[in-house]
Amino acid sequence: MPDITCQAPTAELQSRGTLEKLYWIDPLKDSRWDDLLKSHPDASLFHSTAWLEALRRTYGYAPMVCTTTGPGKPLENGIPLCRVESWLTGRRLVSLPFSDHCAPLVRRDEDLRFFARALEEEARRQKWRYVEMRPIDSSSIVNTLAHPIAAYTLHQLDLRPDLGTLFANLHKDSIQRKVRRAEREALTYQEGSTESILDAFYQLLLVTRRRHGVPPQPRKWFRNLMNCCGEALKIRIASKDGRSIAGMLTIRHKETLIYKYGGSDVRFNNLGGMHLLYWRSIMDAKNSGLRVFDLGRSDADQTGLIIFKGRWGATESKLTYSRLAPSGSTTHLFDPNAGQWKTRVANRIFASAPSKILSAMGTVLYRHIG
Repeated sequence: MPDITCQAPTAELQSRGTLEKLYWIDPLKDSRWDDLLKSHPDASLFHSTAWLEALRRTYGYAPMVCTTTGPGKPLENGIPLCRVESWLTGRRLVSLPFSDHCAPLVRRDEDLRFFARALEEEARRQKWRYVEMRPIDSSSIVNTLAHPIAAYTLHQLDLRPDLGTLFANLHKDSIQRKVRRAEREALTYQEGSTESILDAFYQLLLVTRRRHGVPPQPRKWFRNLMNCCGEALKIRIASKDGRSIAGMLTIRHKETLIYKYGGSDVRFNNLGGMHLLYWRSIMDAKNSGLRVFDLGRSDADQTGLIIFKGRWGATESKLTYSRLAPSGSTTHLFDPNAGQWKTRVANRIFASAPSKILSAMGTVLYRHIG
């Protein structure tokens, strides 16, 4: 691991006619990182020290930032990374684990090209399998790193129109009708970040993840997010006759409200509980003066979810993750076709596992996923 305490350069490359150096800093200790986040337009929730600290507390990932700025100067740029050490999935750097997107905070294309060359050299020297980048704007990264490995869909809703217009832009049958159904059913709405609300949310998340054949994230991940994000985080619960039927976790960052996790009891989906939570989140964000509601990423094969998010009037864009690997190494862990049967078997096991065992599986496995 680079020595981030002394901030010594670990790579020197020719850039812009000068000898550029790569430095490493600890973003949880170096206040210059927060200063850069305040001024850089691409800084998001996933760059924040709150998110990085939650990753550290939950999974033991030590966050690092590489930069071309030497000690004692205001940061001009930076790329946050976490080192994932796993006997199951390999030894690599990820920017950033469990983050929908994480743009390199640079201001010039030549800086991005320098980071690509420097990180490739660093990966070779440190014997990392690869460095994975998750930019929100994929074009320059893909051209620079040339190893696209995964594609997702991102939906973001522009909150600048008034609430009346926002509601009118919703799909009339599948969205507006469900919001009104929730109101007729007199569903109750609760929000906060208490242990009791976390309990209700986690149970809904667990049954949803079982339904999808995957384990839930560790409970301590959500508790650490609550503690690190403070009042910016809200868990929202919709209930019918005292029974929690839908839950959602959102986090506010700058002028954006981010939907990050959700779950529901499928037996009550016809009542519109999740639709109520989305609409209440939109109203909350609008009334707070925010400009964007980020509905989060969707896997390319989640066609139904992609259609659902689009019906809220959100704009669709593509996320492309890329990997930078030392020359001669592979960026893929398994042949995706050869591993399909393993995924199907695992999904069946997860779908039938008791709740405590399923939750324990998530606690063990997510540390390796990153």
